[in-house]
Amino acid sequence: MVFEIEGIDGMFLLQQPTAKQIDEFIAIQAQQELSYAARGATHTQTSPDGFQVDHNRICLGQGRALYEQAKRALQDWQHFRLNWVSLHRQAAVPEPGQTVAILAHALGLWVLNACQVVYVLEETEPVQRFAFAYGTLPEHAECGEERFQVEWRADDDSVWYELYAFSRPQQWLSKISYPYVRHKQKQFARDSLQAMKAAVAILEN
Repeated sequence: MVFEIEGIDGMFLLQQPTAKQIDEFIAIQAQQELSYAARGATHTQTSPDGFQVDHNRICLGQGRALYEQAKRALQDWQHFRLNWVSLHRQAAVPEPGQTVAILAHALGLWVLNACQVVYVLEETEPVQRFAFAYGTLPEHAECGEERFQVEWRADDDSVWYELYAFSRPQQWLSKISYPYVRHKQKQFARDSLQAMKAAVAILEN
């Protein structure tokens, strides 16, 4: 049995939910609308007013082969292979409309968040890149959108992984603990960069 904290909106849980409960959560959230209006704004990096912007990137190495490996790693959501966050999805690769759940463990609580993939893009000009973004659904501690991107720059043969996001607290508990929320957001960015670095380390070496 999962116990929610009485009087607090969102999925803040006292014990870890089962796979079945997470699947049911995803099914319900898949029927909901995004919790913000600026759908797709991470594509052009034109964040709406009133949101905190985060932009982080790391050079993964060099070469077209490494870019292709990084692309496959991103499609496989390997940037979420962290020891304190787990991602639950019902489709193999990101695609528009796909709903996913992110389960995090912090401060003795299990926090279950819901997001929906807003777009997937692949471009060859001015640089070759693959990216996708997801946006928050009503049962998410935060409100906003985040883009995950890998790119290969032919001018210097470099391969980059980049995160770009805008967000603001949505649930009551997120608002009163916002400094800690920001700490965890920054930790996720750092850990995600390193997860992608590890995903391509064999080929890079």
